Amino acid sequence: MREMLTGGDLDYLTGDYLAELTMLILARDRAKSPDRGYAKTFLTQLEECLGLALDRGVRIVTNAGGLNPAGLADAVRGLAERLGLSVSVAAVAGDDLLDRSAEFGFDGVLAANAYLGGWGIAECLNSGADVVVTGRVTDASVTVGPAAAHFGWARTDYDRLAGAVAAGHVIECGAQATGGNYSFFTELPDLTRPGFPLAEISADGSSVITKHPGTGGAVTVGTVTAQLLYEIGGARYANPDATLRLDSVELSDDGPDRVRISGVRGEPPPPTLKVSLNSIGGFRNEMALVLTGLDIEAKADLVRRQLEAALTDRPAEMTWTLARTEHPDADTEEAASALLRCVVRDRDPDKVGRRFSSAAVELALASYPGFHATSPPGAGQVYGVFAPAYVPAAAVEHVAVHADGTRVEIAPAPEVLELAPVAPPALPEPLTYGETTRAPLGMIAGARSGDKGGSANVGVWVRTDDQWRWLANLLTVDKLRELLPEAARLPVHRHLLPNLRAVNFVIEDILGQGVAYQARFDPQAKGLGEWLRSRVVDIPTEWLA
Repeated sequence: MREMLTGGDLDYLTGDYLAELTMLILARDRAKSPDRGYAKTFLTQLEECLGLALDRGVRIVTNAGGLNPAGLADAVRGLAERLGLSVSVAAVAGDDLLDRSAEFGFDGVLAANAYLGGWGIAECLNSGADVVVTGRVTDASVTVGPAAAHFGWARTDYDRLAGAVAAGHVIECGAQATGGNYSFFTELPDLTRPGFPLAEISADGSSVITKHPGTGGAVTVGTVTAQLLYEIGGARYANPDATLRLDSVELSDDGPDRVRISGVRGEPPPPTLKVSLNSIGGFRNEMALVLTGLDIEAKADLVRRQLEAALTDRPAEMTWTLARTEHPDADTEEAASALLRCVVRDRDPDKVGRRFSSAAVELALASYPGFHATSPPGAGQVYGVFAPAYVPAAAVEHVAVHADGTRVEIAPAPEVLELAPVAPPALPEPLTYGETTRAPLGMIAGARSGDKGGSANVGVWVRTDDQWRWLANLLTVDKLRELLPEAARLPVHRHLLPNLRAVNFVIEDILGQGVAYQARFDPQAKGLGEWLRSRVVDIPTEWLA
């Protein structure tokens, strides 16, 4: 926060603190005490920087309020009083639907929060707030609200609003837009400490993504493309204020560390709001056993049969995964070893507690040669379940709570759009090329992947028009399933984005019941794109020179 305030000019400083997993953590925190439920780290940062922001005339907008924006707003006021500062703090409320769970049919949930838009934020800013605290708004809303207030946009300025959605989507994950998690990171300047991105938004909704001078990392067409592809679906990116047409976005180099986003078209928002539902799924435990040297498959089979026989009262779920990380004739014991993981889940904590983990360790002197585990036996842990739901937007209260306590209700969108699928763009003509070489896809293609509830997206892009013609014809749904066998039996949807030279895939159910469920080795699918890039395909040899 200090770096952003001291590194250059800003009008607004935004902070996105919420994710699906964060909402579960905050819900469990609130369950312990109704005074909790917000991101306390925001207060830690603000204690150092609130005076600096006021001195520089920078207004702060954050969703760190989580499940208790009113509580955080009060805490900010208390902090300002202790610091001897005069500050106007407003809040946005209405996203919390927990008390209306029965009305909407949300059974047994710990938290139910609708994704609100940016107009409550705009109302607070227009009334003079220095700090605006929200609960669950969309990640882009903390950018849309300030832009709409600053330029006086109307609710139906969909192209402009969609432009702000695009800018907000790019900067929402911080340093991911300046080289963090970037496939071609070795091509960038020193990433020891990448700077944070900022968006210079114009009155027409176009923007330039850049960063403060002298900060690490880089802003390039590639880093911005990667972030645009992060956690999206098809050509329509629905938000509560406008629907961004991702297939309209144009990116261009605007100078060193400057990328212009233009050509953005927007449509009315959908008639429903997405709701984040978090609940406690039960209890989970796991043991990881080390298998070294020869006969890996036989060792795994033996201990599996032994442990399953030892558990007379088996957990409801019991999943085995063998990671063949061993190498033949290895020069270290670690390099000669594979990992066998057993994950168990049940509503009864005893079934997945020491009864399970001790049973595994007690096999140590009676099982395969070299038996040992990566951890001692322990109790199970609570795990969460995430599920999305949708409710009519008009049924959700959206309220700006001003510093003096005045409450202003934000009207629903004046018009909505039923989001029918967009007709896919024409497939480009196949590229004619000569000799090919078997090589990893990532030699020429970048990727960015992430979680979308129980599903995951993988966006893949290339950097030239010829490579785009090749990629669009190569990377079909069937080809993706071949390259990623974990997706072989799952529903997969493909979306072409020619302006970005990108193909985006949504793989349903690969993450089970969400991040906290931990259904796979990489529970948030953050490395899924890099796995895809490592897979070998036939690439035109001339591109590999």
